Amino acid sequence: MPATPDPRTVLAVTGPDAVEFLQNLVTNDVTRARDGLVYAALLTPQGKYLADFFVLGTDDGLLLDCAATQAPALAQRLGMYKLRAAVEIAESGLTVSRGTGSAPEGALADPRDPSLGWRLYREGPATDDGSDWDALRVAACVPQTGIELTPDTYILEAGFERLHGVDFRKGCYVGQEVTARMKHKTELRKGLARVRVSGDAAAGDEITRDGKAVGMLHTRAGDEAIAYLRFDRAGEGMTAGEASVSVI
Repeated sequence: MPATPDPRTVLAVTGPDAVEFLQNLVTNDVTRARDGLVYAALLTPQGKYLADFFVLGTDDGLLLDCAATQAPALAQRLGMYKLRAAVEIAESGLTVSRGTGSAPEGALADPRDPSLGWRLYREGPATDDGSDWDALRVAACVPQTGIELTPDTYILEAGFERLHGVDFRKGCYVGQEVTARMKHKTELRKGLARVRVSGDAAAGDEITRDGKAVGMLHTRAGDEAIAYLRFDRAGEGMTAGEASVSVI
C-alpha cells in the first residue's frame, strides 16, 4: 500500500519584520518565497538539524509548512529568537494537499525534486492523490523528518544542497559557520545514499562490511532504500539483516 505523506501543520509568521526575522535564522533565502516554495531548515548553533519546512511568502509575512509533530517545538524555538522583532507566530489553519499528477489551480511545485509533485495550501480538508511517497523519496534520496532527519543530522550529509535547501550566498543564519565549513573545508565522510537491498532487511538494521559497522538502513521501497553510510567503509560485500546491500 502506498505510503501517505506525513501530517503537516502550516505556521504563519506575520508582521513587518517577518521576512528579515526568518532570513536571519534559516538555511535558505526566504526573500525568494514570494515566487514559489523555498525549502529550508532551522539548525542549532552547532549546525545540527532542528526542523525542516517549506516557506511561502504572503501579503503579510510567511507561511511555514512543517511536520505536525515538529510544529509546537518549531513555534517555540522561533519565539525564543523573536526578542523585539515585530512578528507574530501562530498556526494558520491552512491544510496541505499533495499530488504528483495534474496540479490544481494555486498548487506550487515541490522545490526539492520534480518527482515530488505539487503542494497546495488552502482551508478545508487535506487531500492526497495516493502517490507512493516513500518510493518517490527513495528514488530521489529525499530524507524525511523523524526518519532520516534526526537531531544528530548535519544537513549537508542529508543532501540539502542537492535538494535546494541551503543557500551559501545569503549571509549569516543559525548554524551557518559549521555548515559553511563542511561545504568548503572538508570532504563529506558520511551521508545519505541510495542502496539496493537484496533479501530480508528493514529500516533500522545496521549495515556492516567485513565485520565493521558501515551505517544504517532507513526508508525501504521494494529493493531500494535510503541508507546513512560511512563512505570510507562502504563497498562490495555490505549486508543488513539477512540481505546484501550495494550502493546504487
